[in-house]
Amino acid sequence: MTRVVVADDDDDILELRFKLEQAGMDVEAVGDGVTALEACRRETPDLVLLDVMMPGMSGLDVCRTLRDDLGMGSVPVILLAARAQESDVDQGFHAGADDYVVKPFSPRELSSRVRAVLARVRR
Repeated sequence: MTRVVVADDDDDILELRFKLEQAGMDVEAVGDGVTALEACRRETPDLVLLDVMMPGMSGLDVCRTLRDDLGMGSVPVILLAARAQESDVDQGFHAGADDYVVKPFSPRELSSRVRAVLARVRR
């Protein structure tokens, strides 16, 4: 089963979690970046979804940390952000993200993006 860690401090995370679980994924949802890193280190996920703006440690910082970790450097990361400026998107990809999804998004769109990223890395 595909394991996904989702880190977002917004209550909409529950709808997202439900949609991914409906797609047959094992989802661990957390509310901040530090807890996301702990979840990833406890059991390496197949994919990580990170809100960019979280308390404590941002999604960008979590992404950079994952990329620097020898055991998780290749784990795909999708950033979720309310900021859609070109410079924000560039910053996300520069941090090592595999995709960048602008809020608000539909759960169906995100589920499609997750499947697409997973298909690319599994080739």
